[in-house]
Amino acid sequence: MELICALQQYSWGVKGKLSSVAQLAQASQVDVAIDDSTPYAELWMGTHPNGPSLIKGTKRLLSSYIQENPECLGKIVTSKFGPNLPFLFKVLSVNQALSIQAHPNKSHAEELHASRPDVYKDPNHKPEMTIALTPFLALCGFRPQQEIVQFFQGSVVGRAAAEEFSTAPSASTLQACFSGLMRASKDVVEEALVGLEKRLLAMGTEDADRLHASTFLKTLSQYPGDGGCFALYLLNLIELQPGQAMFLGPNVIHAYLHGDCVECMACSDNVVRAGLTPKYQDVDTLIAMLEYQMSDAHSRIFKPTKLDASCELFNPPVPDFAVEAIKASNLCTSSSLFMVASGKCYSVRSVDSCSLLLVVQGAASVTASSPAMPAPPASVVRGSVLFLPANYSITVEPSQDLVAFRALCEP
Repeated sequence: MELICALQQYSWGVKGKLSSVAQLAQASQVDVAIDDSTPYAELWMGTHPNGPSLIKGTKRLLSSYIQENPECLGKIVTSKFGPNLPFLFKVLSVNQALSIQAHPNKSHAEELHASRPDVYKDPNHKPEMTIALTPFLALCGFRPQQEIVQFFQGSVVGRAAAEEFSTAPSASTLQACFSGLMRASKDVVEEALVGLEKRLLAMGTEDADRLHASTFLKTLSQYPGDGGCFALYLLNLIELQPGQAMFLGPNVIHAYLHGDCVECMACSDNVVRAGLTPKYQDVDTLIAMLEYQMSDAHSRIFKPTKLDASCELFNPPVPDFAVEAIKASNLCTSSSLFMVASGKCYSVRSVDSCSLLLVVQGAASVTASSPAMPAPPASVVRGSVLFLPANYSITVEPSQDLVAFRALCEP
């Protein structure tokens, strides 16, 4: 079944037709009007009530179809999650830094929802997987101690905390530094930001840390006076290349800065924020919950498993979701995103889990391998989104190099 999916307009998104999110929606939905002054930030695929998908041609909610046909979810899903789709699938187009944030584990999410349901809307955890579609810049996890010390702004985090971390690095001394940054007075933060801005502007473009400098200056222009700009020097700055991924488990600090990505997560909208946002900031909760583990940027890259010549599986250590990257070609060529395999037809494997399949590039004719019902659309193009019931397989015959992503629960 083909779906109509929800466009989300957030201030940090890319505006108008330059947004990949808008392009994907318009490519498969001819009646979608795109306003060049509007930021289109996210495309949501799934059953989340804040952006539910509809079955194309019927205006029927996908969630209603699932409620009436729970067997479509498959035993892998229903045995662990009951009669509900456990994941939310997204595409993001990021033009401006998102908040410094983390997501609670399941028990903490339940506590937060019970105590502050107006802020934390559901009791679920939100592990998530990010796969880059373009070069994608993000902050993720705390840097190694020697890198943090190299960049330190002792006046911002507090000199006592900085000295203790320098001589005795540990989770507790790192927490003290991060706490000092997040709780620093406005005057101290603004003075330090002005000083660093002046130094960076005076540096030559040949400087080895120019990526950090340009990222800091751009973030500061977006959030003037925000101490969260200094988080760049505590956290790993990662530039994912197309096809590379990060897995963000509970309590892992992160912030997306720029680029396009596919994202899959548990079906939740719980976010604990502090810095780089006009939204509500729960500084105390974020400081208390974070994983204060130091690691280098390379260790944050999540590697896939190759299933066959045309498919890679990103299978994180959670049962809620996994993501396949499918690259099928009508010729033995390379696409703009990935190297693709040769061969005219590709059969999407049958698993005992429902799935959502998104086409991000190319076009193909489609036939159902098994079973015959519900019938798939005759063809897919860039922006097409399909819901595939459990134990259901399709075969695609690309007329153009095809790149697709499929969210599912892996056995």
